[in-house]
Amino acid sequence: MCGLIRAWVATLMAMLFLMQPAVAAVSDRVGAEAVTATLVTAENAVAPDASTLSAGLDLTLGHGWKTYWRSPGEVGIPPEISWEGSENVASVEMLWPAPTRFRAFGIENFGYANHVTFPLQVRLADPGAPVALRASVDLLVCSDICVLQTLDLSLELPTGSGIDTASAELIGEAAARVPDAEAAGIMAGTAHLDTDRTALTVTARSDAGFTDPDVFPELNGATFGAPDIRLGDGGKLLWARLPVLAVSDAPTDLRVTVSDGPRAGTLTIPWTDNPHTPPFALDRVVPGMSELAWIAMVAFLGGLILNVMPCVLPVLSIKLLSAINMQDLGPGRVRGGFLVSALGVLAFMWLLAAGTIAAKTAGLAVGWGLQFQNPVFLAAMIGVLALFAANMFGLFEIALPQSWSTALARGQTRKGYGGDFAAGAFAAILATPCSAPFLGTSIAFALAGRAVDVAVVFTALGLGMALPYLLLAARPSLVRALPKPGRWMLGLKVILGGLLLVTAGWLIWVLVGLAGSMVAALVAALVTLGVVLAWQAHRLPDIAVAFSLAAAGAGVLAAPVLTTPAPPSAATATQWQGFDRGDIARRVSTGQVVFVDVTADWCLTCKANKALVLDRGAVADALSAPDVVSMQADWTRPDPEIARYLESHGRFGIPFNIVYGPGAPEGISLPELLTAEAVLAALTSAQSRTEATR
Repeated sequence: MCGLIRAWVATLMAMLFLMQPAVAAVSDRVGAEAVTATLVTAENAVAPDASTLSAGLDLTLGHGWKTYWRSPGEVGIPPEISWEGSENVASVEMLWPAPTRFRAFGIENFGYANHVTFPLQVRLADPGAPVALRASVDLLVCSDICVLQTLDLSLELPTGSGIDTASAELIGEAAARVPDAEAAGIMAGTAHLDTDRTALTVTARSDAGFTDPDVFPELNGATFGAPDIRLGDGGKLLWARLPVLAVSDAPTDLRVTVSDGPRAGTLTIPWTDNPHTPPFALDRVVPGMSELAWIAMVAFLGGLILNVMPCVLPVLSIKLLSAINMQDLGPGRVRGGFLVSALGVLAFMWLLAAGTIAAKTAGLAVGWGLQFQNPVFLAAMIGVLALFAANMFGLFEIALPQSWSTALARGQTRKGYGGDFAAGAFAAILATPCSAPFLGTSIAFALAGRAVDVAVVFTALGLGMALPYLLLAARPSLVRALPKPGRWMLGLKVILGGLLLVTAGWLIWVLVGLAGSMVAALVAALVTLGVVLAWQAHRLPDIAVAFSLAAAGAGVLAAPVLTTPAPPSAATATQWQGFDRGDIARRVSTGQVVFVDVTADWCLTCKANKALVLDRGAVADALSAPDVVSMQADWTRPDPEIARYLESHGRFGIPFNIVYGPGAPEGISLPELLTAEAVLAALTSAQSRTEATR
């Protein structure tokens, strides 16, 4: 095919030099403001014995209008031509110039704007005889709205000779833009589809080097999100990863069109079971600094900010009490305690990194805070929080039987380092349902990257979160600035224990939405039984206590597994509608503004945003306006559609809020911590069409 295209272009160019111009062979231009069309041929007449004609469908699109490529993307319909009624036409082959990517409403589309000519190779049934071309063109054109149009074109060519130089040049230029991998110097690499079919990874090479490439995959009608494209090997290697939004049950051959400025090529890329790891470019952000080093700095800042997020504050109360109790200890013990707490933070982050790498290798979905979608994990956390709270209330001041829960609860009052390590790890665990400024960028980079990217980013996150511990370890004397221990600590311990119980209550509420009220009630009852048994252990035989605690712990972990998950919970506010990604474009096309809130019951930052911003004052009034549609995507449970939507915006954690409208078809992403000013400004910008053209 590529050789035929080049031969065709060469023939057209030869015609321009060898033949004299004659009366133009061009149909009448038909259409309206959105699109006009005309049918052109390089030949003004059919030469004796000619078996083919070089023709073109020439489209001129109005400002802001576009039409679609043969593979239109998430939505759209490619142009179709019926040649019924034509005379002396055996077949017509339509060629497709390389497309452009259009992004609107978070939806990826491929097509053409302003002007495009589709080259047509017409084969004649009777060589040398007159030809009558009758083309009925069905095409979808879209701007803020989409219109399906039918344009009827006709052109008759008598027997004779003559070349229309303008039409021949127009067709030749269009044919030169049809992807030709050999002429473009683009070579196929390999392709890999994740086992859960959530992402496609492809590679290609070019000895000339890529500058600004784009990729357009075609796979049995599958649709894809925005690609993450990276270059390596001095720009000669192209690596792209695309989220899969929909895929056939039996994907077979994969075609990928790679464009890079004026050149493009369509490649048939073979499948591989071992995907390439992504390259990363140097000097992209800071001269002399690798992208990975820059992202590590961003991750460090994100980890530091996590210390003041709502998810972490309750568990920091444990460390506050520990610091007060350390005042009478030597500097060495104080320093060691805080260093071990920092190690606890890092240990959990390393464990999380190892699990992420293993999940990515297995082709599973990965994200920040996804363990809070697991009811077994929630049940275990409820039990641990209850034990910490009981310790704060003084229930475990005496020696208890040997069990991990009792040791964990007693760790903060012993001189050993076990409690310090547990406090650090526990703070890191509770931080994962939070999304903080800078966190989204670093997590997105890690989860889309190599194993080393995951390891470096999660280590930097851990160091950022552990920084307060490290500072206290460096200056143990700072602990002496705290109030001296005394009777006031009894009241403080009750307050801090209450905070932990509130956190446990929050997790029970999350468990209600995730697994149902019966499961949550059973877990709460078993945890309460375990605490009571540990409290009264001195009155019971050791073996009875150990057996009862083990049975209660097993019941806590088994309860979520042995029950049927509850149905998804409804939005708490009446103005919220269910999330429908495909409905966003339709709403905006009618002039409405769409506010999308991706949230979950386990995301405390999401709840803080709702309580402090979204459900209050001017913001609540604005979201309830008739021309504003508020959509809520509930990610309390695993939901592949929501995960793909987040990934299409480069996010792997929540909260995530974005506003679409006539003035912001691609959406205005909001920061993790919302303010009323930011939300109202985004809603105003999305409503104004002029904002989109400034």
